[in-house]
Amino acid sequence: MRATGLGAAVFAAACTGFSTTGNGSMIFLSTQFRPTDEVERFRALLARTAPGVAYVTIEESPFANRIRTQVSAGSNRIGMVGGLHGDLAPLAPDYLQDLTGLIADLGPRGWSPDHLRLARAGTDRTWYIPWATATYLLAAHSDALAHLPPGVDPEALTYDRLLDWAVAARRANGNRPMLGLPAGPKGLLHRFTQGYLLPSFTAGQITTFRSAEAVTAWQYFRELWANCAPASTTYDFMQEPLASGEVRMAWDHVVRLAQAPQRDPQNWRMFPAPRGPKGLGYMAVLLGLGIPKHGPEPELAQRTISAFSQPAAQIELLRSNGFFPAVGAAIPGDLPPAVRLEADAVRRQQQAPGTIVSLPPVGLGQREGEVSKVFQDTFRAIVLGGADIRNTLDQQAKVLQGILDDLKVPCWAPDPPAARCRVV
Repeated sequence: MRATGLGAAVFAAACTGFSTTGNGSMIFLSTQFRPTDEVERFRALLARTAPGVAYVTIEESPFANRIRTQVSAGSNRIGMVGGLHGDLAPLAPDYLQDLTGLIADLGPRGWSPDHLRLARAGTDRTWYIPWATATYLLAAHSDALAHLPPGVDPEALTYDRLLDWAVAARRANGNRPMLGLPAGPKGLLHRFTQGYLLPSFTAGQITTFRSAEAVTAWQYFRELWANCAPASTTYDFMQEPLASGEVRMAWDHVVRLAQAPQRDPQNWRMFPAPRGPKGLGYMAVLLGLGIPKHGPEPELAQRTISAFSQPAAQIELLRSNGFFPAVGAAIPGDLPPAVRLEADAVRRQQQAPGTIVSLPPVGLGQREGEVSKVFQDTFRAIVLGGADIRNTLDQQAKVLQGILDDLKVPCWAPDPPAARCRVV
């Protein structure tokens, strides 16, 4: 049977170099929602929101090369792109259209000032429209909340107060830790050090990697780890040990916490990340929508971006694929309890005073895993292995700098922009 209409566009795009069809369909190329169930849900949402657009997914590594090649050739077949900040920012300004006028026409929709700043990619122009967001939070069951030390506000934790809480919970639980962290083989603990701990203690991620403040941060981490469940080295998704009761408080990505409160949501709370000496460091997983230069049907691309910037469409994306609104949108009461808990904590984290927004590594392509490994190896050496902190940081800084020197990339938030990213 021959595919027709939108189906033909998707088939042609996937198999023949992303060409459009004669039915006016525009290719929307994206690094997001690649799993089968996610892409099917998003295509259904796209068909309702912006008919005539074909959604095609691609892995992060070939994404930028595909855009650069087609734009440079002047025969771009891709009308619109979607991806993480790290996917889009390296394409600005040479390969993406300036959307400063579009975001002005869209008017105030409640975008975070931090997200708008990221969308400018270090310039005074807007290169993509913030689309959706995710982040990492603390989750706690009432069993752990019962052991909050006097005067500790879980809505406004510092790292010292988090440690006090973990210690008190362990002691009250027969010396069995109630705190867990995702330090398993597929866990995201390296995002904790990259986007939370180090920025909160040092105000940086790369440039401050071997600073005196970083030494203090790792000393703190040793103390915190001593009050974590030993099985944390096996935990990939914290919702599983939380739901089973192995631990009663944990930090993780919102998607990896969402299932924990399903059985007894009334006994669960979600909280912003703690604050350190330099501020409240948190990692923004920001999705954006952009328009490549020389693309077909730019007016349709702008209408599609406008449609996905509406609060209703943002809520539908939250329902279907679990990413939170990037615009000001009231969270309806009929969402799953865990999503409502997370949405409130996400909002409070974004709006907290003195935030330090961090990003996953930007512009590293296939070598991002090597940078993440530096943070993972540093954790294993210092926290698990008891290695000397100063010597370990100096050694790992050389590895990190070698990767950055090969790639010749600028730093990403929260480090200041520079032509070449260097560990000081």
